[in-house]
Amino acid sequence: MGAPRMTAPALEVVGVDKWFGANHANRAVSFAVAKGTIHGIVGENGAGKSTIMNIVYGTLTPDGGTVRLDGRDARVASPHDAIALGVGMVHQHFMLVEPFTALENVLLGFEGGATLAPGLRRARAGLERLAREYGLEVDLDRPVGELPVGAQQRVEILKALHRGADLLILDEPTGVLTPQETAHLFRILRALKAQGKTVVIITHKLREIMELTDAVTVMRRGQVVATLPTADTDAAGLAERMVGRPVLLRVDKSPATPGAPVLEVSGLRVGGAVKGIDLTVRAGEIVGIAGVSGNGQSELLEALAGARAFDGTVRLHGRGLGHVPEDRQKVGLVTGLAAYENAVLGHQSDAALNRHGLFDWAQARARCARAMADYDIRPADPELRTAGFSGGNQQKLVLAREIEGDPDLLLVGQPTRGVDIGAIEFIHRRLVALRDTGKAILLVSAELDEIRALSDRILVMCAGRVVGEVPPDTDERTLGLMMAGVDPTGAPHPSQRSA
Repeated sequence: MGAPRMTAPALEVVGVDKWFGANHANRAVSFAVAKGTIHGIVGENGAGKSTIMNIVYGTLTPDGGTVRLDGRDARVASPHDAIALGVGMVHQHFMLVEPFTALENVLLGFEGGATLAPGLRRARAGLERLAREYGLEVDLDRPVGELPVGAQQRVEILKALHRGADLLILDEPTGVLTPQETAHLFRILRALKAQGKTVVIITHKLREIMELTDAVTVMRRGQVVATLPTADTDAAGLAERMVGRPVLLRVDKSPATPGAPVLEVSGLRVGGAVKGIDLTVRAGEIVGIAGVSGNGQSELLEALAGARAFDGTVRLHGRGLGHVPEDRQKVGLVTGLAAYENAVLGHQSDAALNRHGLFDWAQARARCARAMADYDIRPADPELRTAGFSGGNQQKLVLAREIEGDPDLLLVGQPTRGVDIGAIEFIHRRLVALRDTGKAILLVSAELDEIRALSDRILVMCAGRVVGEVPPDTDERTLGLMMAGVDPTGAPHPSQRSA
């Protein structure tokens, strides 16, 4: 008998390079993805993981190296080429036309003739079969803008499968899903694998990598540092490979000792987004707000920060308020200004920054230099234009400015969105340390693990209302149901019935 025949990898990347100006985004990247497996790609921001997958999908053109599909060199100059070769991609931000129905979105660009009716009939039959086969239930006749986020994602997957994808790439697919929607997605991906499809998932959530994938490629600074079976590693080992040093993945904190109320909110309404909220935040505690994005958390935080008009009563007891906004680039920083200028935004009237009626720019530079040292902001150059810093270092610059203003209440929106795992560890430590000095913190985050790890109490929001308060050790299933407007017994929440 001869040796068993080896199956070619579904995807093989060999020595791929990509430059963006002076930035060497991919450096001789090489790895293989076995056919019929779920393969994870992990790495810090800027590690090059999305870049390499966009090269595979034809959105970007490599400056060197080779992409092979099923053992053959593939020339992928555009997404249309990729689709023709059996590659589909679900981007982090969905590529859907919201006024169009799900069926119309699937067919868009692949109508198959001068008139739509025959193509729509054929597509409907095929999509109904795919939905049954893979658990991809979607109302095909509903405009996608009216669908929940999880259903929109299923439309994207249906679109890729309808176009013949055997290799499916998903970029950060769980960032806006409830735990229940995430579990449903994982069932879909396992069903695809069982049918012989190959899945590549880009994610920063190491717990999901450990739960879902067969193998994982770790990237750091544009290079592959390891590709290995998932069973041969753990979350801590992956984090250390990503960062290049050991990383504390859990939040180390003692129980809170809450004091007097610092923030008291009663009957707060913000347009149609926030529908009558009552809440209290006390000194020495972190109150987290859990909810799927778009359920009023952002508007609540902006109203409390004075950036939105509101109805109701807000009482702040103490010396001042700090605000780390959800969008650091649009709201928290002026990226065209130098770091030292951003470091004093909103604090121009501080006595330490004014001398004889004139603003003291030397003090502003010195304050920024101290913050850079204390908060490990790199590069430590107060003169550098803020656009030149990575997202994580921009976030630490905002955090330093707001914390060093010594507010009794800190409003924090998405503290680690788009932030590297090493910076996440640092930011979490800083927030807990601030709590331990007796400050009050109101935290909004789309990351449920972050909410559970940092919070001393959790308020759950759905459709503009607080639908319950739970302790941080509440299980994900219960939180997910509450976030979807259903109580843990399965009944619709009273606030949802009156919506």
